[in-house]
Formats: sequence, C-alpha cells, structure tokens
Amino acid sequence: MAPNVLSASRLLVAMAALCVAAVGIALVSQHVFDMQPCPWCILQRIIYLAIAALCLIGAAVSAVMLRRGIGVLTLLLALSGGASALYQELVASKSDSCNLTFADKVISSLGLDGAFPPLLQVTANCSDAAVLLLGVSYAYWSLALFIVMAAASLGVVLRAR
Repeated sequence: MAPNVLSASRLLVAMAALCVAAVGIALVSQHVFDMQPCPWCILQRIIYLAIAALCLIGAAVSAVMLRRGIGVLTLLLALSGGASALYQELVASKSDSCNLTFADKVISSLGLDGAFPPLLQVTANCSDAAVLLLGVSYAYWSLALFIVMAAASLGVVLRAR
C-alpha cells in the first residue's frame, strides 16, 4: 500500500509542477515576448492553477478517498481545459472578438482579472492571440498538456488505493 501512496504523491507533485511551468511559460511569452492573452488563454491559466492547487493538496494528504476525489476533480478540470483549448483553436481564434464569451464571463464573474492583472488580465482578442510556438498553435500545446493531465489524473485515481 505504501508504494502506491508514494507513487500517487509523486505524480500529484509532478502534475502541479507541470501546470505551474505552463503558466510560467505563458507569463514569459506575455511579458517578455509580447504575446498577449485572450479570455480563453486566461481561462486555461486559471484551470492550470486550480489543478496545481488541488494536486498539492492531494500530495499533502494520505486519505485514499480524498486523494481519489482530487484525482477525479483534476480529471474533470483537465477535460474542461482541453475543451477550452480546442474551442480556442477551432472557434475563438477565427473570430475578431471574443468579448462576452463563456471564458470572458467566467473571468469577470470570478474577479480574478482585477485581483491579479499581470497574471490573469485579458489583453488581446482571440484572433490576435492565435500565435505559434515552434510552429504549433499555443492552444494545441495547451491541449496536449491537458491530455497529459487527464491521463495523470486517471493514474492518481487508480494508484490511490
């Protein structure tokens, strides 16, 4: 039983580190390379940070049911993040305005854009924010990481026994 708990803890810490790294890369892209974020970009940052926070909580506890519950929550967040990345790439990036979209409404209702402007403030519309990193859209990079997070979340659920 102890090896599974350790494995789940390490997996949760690795997930948190990847999510924080993704947000860090986004911040460097924004503040160093002037790649400004749209509402869908910011929504994905919020989801990454939520996953990281849950993962750190999960790594700190040893209760199997709580850890499993956190695995399920991170899975749901990863799936919603993947859906938002796909929507950003396939729909939002093709429109001139993403004002008052679902992402914009979530960010505004949470009030996080005003609370943490350098991290969570929308500064571009969706079509302007459609940029490439190594020839691949940022949204697809984000989708790939959300898929990794979903798979890792399943691993947490299965290892938390």
